[in-house]
Amino acid sequence: MTTALITGSTAGIGAAFARRLAADGHDLVLVARDTERLTDQATELHDRHGIEAEVLTADLSKEAGIEAVAARLGDRRNPVDLLINNAGFGNKGRFLEVPMADELTMLKVHVEAVLRLTAAATAAMRERGRGGVVNVASVAAFVPRGTYGASKAWVVQFTQGAARDLAGTGVRLMALCPGFVRTEFHQRAGMATDNIPNWMWLDADKLVAAALADLARGKTLSVPDPRYKTLMGLVKVTPRGLLGGITSKTGRKYGPQ
Repeated sequence: MTTALITGSTAGIGAAFARRLAADGHDLVLVARDTERLTDQATELHDRHGIEAEVLTADLSKEAGIEAVAARLGDRRNPVDLLINNAGFGNKGRFLEVPMADELTMLKVHVEAVLRLTAAATAAMRERGRGGVVNVASVAAFVPRGTYGASKAWVVQFTQGAARDLAGTGVRLMALCPGFVRTEFHQRAGMATDNIPNWMWLDADKLVAAALADLARGKTLSVPDPRYKTLMGLVKVTPRGLLGGITSKTGRKYGPQ
């Protein structure tokens, strides 16, 4: 039996990873900011699937939170075999409308925390000759769209670069790039979702199943749905100048900045 650590585990994609991995028999380390929700989640998954679920309360926008999770990932006596870097959020507003403190907090969570936790996990995994990391990015990584998209683009580039550097060590890394998923993400950011077409929404459980299949196949990038694969194919052939105008309009209408 292996152990998976999931950040942002209590809702959305993180909760879907927790359900799937528990059902597959993995012990879990559940990481989020709300201790009560974490405890309820751990109890439910333990009772339903008979796995061990450890609770680790941590805010990854704070130095202490990152250090606590990195220390757990580096614990050689209780190794973590799979890291799901899922914690993240969006800011409502255009560039210069969002307070700089909020922009920097986003970079702390999306970039610094991902870098440090991936490093802590893979250092221990490389010693054992096995392990995996899934860094949750977004299809926003592939379009010019503000701090959110830029931070997710960093996640993709970093993950694929680290995967190449660790090739042959037994450690796999993959960037997961979903589209719109029905989670608490938009609600927390104060974003309306009524105007998002139904066809653009993805099911979190199906997304996780596709992502884990891609990780098992050794992919370093997963866009786990034919609809978004098609959209990303169109993005690749669209001139950057035109793409910037299109994504600026659609980003203000649908997504985080």
